[in-house]
Amino acid sequence: MNNNEHPARKIRSFVRREGRLTRGQQHALQELWPRYGLETSAPLDLDAVFARRAPRVLEIGFGNGDTLLTMAADQPQTDFIGIEVHRPGVGRLLHELKSRALGNVRVIREDAVPVLRDCLPDNCLDRLLLFFPDPWHKKRHHKRRIVQPDFIELLAKKIKPAGTLHMATDWENYAEQMLEVTEKSTAFRNCAGTGNYSPRPDYRPTTKFELRGQRLGHGVWDILFQRC
Repeated sequence: MNNNEHPARKIRSFVRREGRLTRGQQHALQELWPRYGLETSAPLDLDAVFARRAPRVLEIGFGNGDTLLTMAADQPQTDFIGIEVHRPGVGRLLHELKSRALGNVRVIREDAVPVLRDCLPDNCLDRLLLFFPDPWHKKRHHKRRIVQPDFIELLAKKIKPAGTLHMATDWENYAEQMLEVTEKSTAFRNCAGTGNYSPRPDYRPTTKFELRGQRLGHGVWDILFQRC
């Protein structure tokens, strides 16, 4: 390689904003990770991970974990995997999983794309959730948005036929991009019909962040596609 050339830097869709860990979160990361955490050094056998065969749901970017906790408690017959890189959010979720005695959740603290590509079997997910991802609202940063054509094609490999891809955002411009990019994929069908958004399904709880936005007049767009 020429000395004046540099390898292309990988574009990430997230920034690690660590913040301060509370004592409880730090303790949860140290003590509860072996129970609920998943390492991604090798492909995962999900039936072995959960010691059963059940519907599987993956949430990418669960934040502080409130939505994931509510869904897991409401759907004990379903197994959930949450991916998040923010350590305080992971620590909080681990603590709450133990305190609520929820055994149907496992956690991954890595970049979602290599996890999907290298660690999850094809056709293993009944539903994939992407709620309120970083909108990267400045136009020059749109390339950092996680919803891009290559990402949608990767999801198509991991979601079962007739499974669901459910995205939600409070940025209208991002909602339009999500709709446009996913409708171009022959692997998915818009559940609401071409060009349409879906009503919020009952299984998606409204978050404090979302309710605050609604009080301020912000819109929220749910986008549901079925795997063909």
